[in-house]
Amino acid sequence: MNREFMLIDGLPAPLQGEKNLLELIRKAGISLPTFCYYSELSVYGACRMCMVENEWGDLEAACSTPPKAGMKVRTNTARLRAYRRMILELLLADHCRDCTTCPKNDSCRLQELAVRFGIERVRFPNTAEAPDIDDSSPCIRRDKNKCILCGDCVRMCSEIQNVGAVDFAYRGSKMTISTAFDVPLAESGCVGCGQCAAVCPTGALGVKDDTRRLWEAVSDPQVKVVVQIAPAVRVAVGRELGLAEPENCMGRIVAALRRMGIDEIFDTSVGADLTVLEEAGELLSTLKKGSDLPLFTSCCPAWVAYCEKSHPELMRAVSTCRSPMQMFASLIKEHGKRSGRKVFHAAIMPCTAKKFEAARPEFRHGGAPAVDCVITTQELIRMIRESGLVFAELEPEAVDMPFGTVTGAGLIFGVTGGVTEAVIRCVSADKTPGALRAAAYTGIRGMSGSKEALVRVGDRDVKIAVVSGLAHAEELIGRIGAGEKYDFVEVMACPGGCVNGGGQPLASAFDREERGDLLYNADRMSSIKRSEENPLMMTLYNGLLKGKVHDLLHVHYRTENTGVSHA
Repeated sequence: MNREFMLIDGLPAPLQGEKNLLELIRKAGISLPTFCYYSELSVYGACRMCMVENEWGDLEAACSTPPKAGMKVRTNTARLRAYRRMILELLLADHCRDCTTCPKNDSCRLQELAVRFGIERVRFPNTAEAPDIDDSSPCIRRDKNKCILCGDCVRMCSEIQNVGAVDFAYRGSKMTISTAFDVPLAESGCVGCGQCAAVCPTGALGVKDDTRRLWEAVSDPQVKVVVQIAPAVRVAVGRELGLAEPENCMGRIVAALRRMGIDEIFDTSVGADLTVLEEAGELLSTLKKGSDLPLFTSCCPAWVAYCEKSHPELMRAVSTCRSPMQMFASLIKEHGKRSGRKVFHAAIMPCTAKKFEAARPEFRHGGAPAVDCVITTQELIRMIRESGLVFAELEPEAVDMPFGTVTGAGLIFGVTGGVTEAVIRCVSADKTPGALRAAAYTGIRGMSGSKEALVRVGDRDVKIAVVSGLAHAEELIGRIGAGEKYDFVEVMACPGGCVNGGGQPLASAFDREERGDLLYNADRMSSIKRSEENPLMMTLYNGLLKGKVHDLLHVHYRTENTGVSHA
């Protein structure tokens, strides 16, 4: 046999630099089961579901074994099948099995593998205790008794997000995953990004469900229900709702919401355009005054929470601009005063941390929140399914007026680098199509977790950094502390930006690229590419916002409010 091959189930498989057997086996068309393996996280090797049998009869974990030329392994022997069934039975013996009422029903990895391996009964008594639910966070719901100790949440929280809000505690049969000193999640270092829930294979961690609040508002004839939809949502629902190919589903989402009884539907991209104009002005002012720190973006609530909790000294450099969601919410509530009906405003977001942001006291007006309810993409998908709507058969519809004009600049907010590119378009003196294309090739596009660019603004070069994933943000903060100078820094807590938000359906690296491409395609098809060219902006500044720009579009964060709790 050629030294560059190994045998998998008797068939040759070429070695092409794979870091472990699992990667090579999956390339060979074999779906080897795992609970604890994600290519972006360190190898943990705890679940043992990916064991293979070598030519000597020994069992090896495919996730932690590097492939070598001449190796011979089998992935589907009678011994391995019995071994995997035993693991599944032992997990199920210590697991709540009320699957039909679990939020992860039909998307639970444990459930999926139990079906795949034909687990029709569990030979061992069920030792699962009563549900132990931590509902303290406005973003994430924890049920310790559904945890299978795969460690995915621990590694995601520490390695990718640098937060470390959860970790293993105790040993042996008493081992569990806990916050420090077992405090409620809302009192821990958690920033609400939801990436832990995204990788959790069971219902131990999930997105806090607020759909009932929205349904109640829809059912109340005295209430006018107004919804805004974030850019990243439209590129993440298609496959989950039966579309064969990925597409920008904004029109179908609008149609579905109207059928569900929503009164008015708008695009958060309008809020993004306002953010661009306000943040661009803030950047130019910062450049003029000079500063020892760069201007940090403020669109991502998980980043703001991380900055408050881990680097409060940097809060003075975080933009005072509200996020697009909050800017638009202020407009909607201001506009709603004229309707004579009580307005219930829901924001459909890709982000779990938006639930935390909506609950912050800084965004309450007259005692009421600007955003009454945040619904994630996952929750929207469940609501559409609950309504019985056949999503693929819905005819696309347009959003409502008077906030119906959006730009490409607002649409690309959903992908890492999009905020920066939109601001560059705004502050650039050159408004030609060539300059627009040049902005796209400054190095700020792409899914890399850390990017830098040098952009000419007026008579000076502006140094920009774009980071996604809070571990990359921490590395950048370290460089800034060491004396490296930047003028503008965009931070998104989730790797890849909002397209990979904690409230989205779980995305692979390929899915993130695909979702980002769909937003850039929408930008290309937009007739207005720059926020300042949106005619709606001038109407707003001369109308609803006149004399109220600071009150409605800016915020002063009070760091003592980082522990917002919302049941």
